[in-house]
Amino acid sequence: MQQRKVPMRKCTGCGEMFPKRELVRVVKSPEGEISLDLTGKKSGRGAYVCRRLACLQAARKARRLERAFACAIPDTVYDEMEKELIADDAG
Repeated sequence: MQQRKVPMRKCTGCGEMFPKRELVRVVKSPEGEISLDLTGKKSGRGAYVCRRLACLQAARKARRLERAFACAIPDTVYDEMEKELIADDAG
């Protein structure tokens, strides 16, 4: 019996490779809206961040998500993502 290959993705915050399921997807929708995708099913361009708040803050500081999506990301979007990560961590 053949074992299925686990898809790996790189965290934009720390740069480490993790199984896709362990990361949170940040998605840019076709309309240009950027949000956290906790289900991993939203359509659009995706980038991945660890579930650690420090990784999201590192990605924000180095503007890695802006580079991944080739657009500016408002601070309000980052603040919302931080709140969602904290809520996801608590729940």
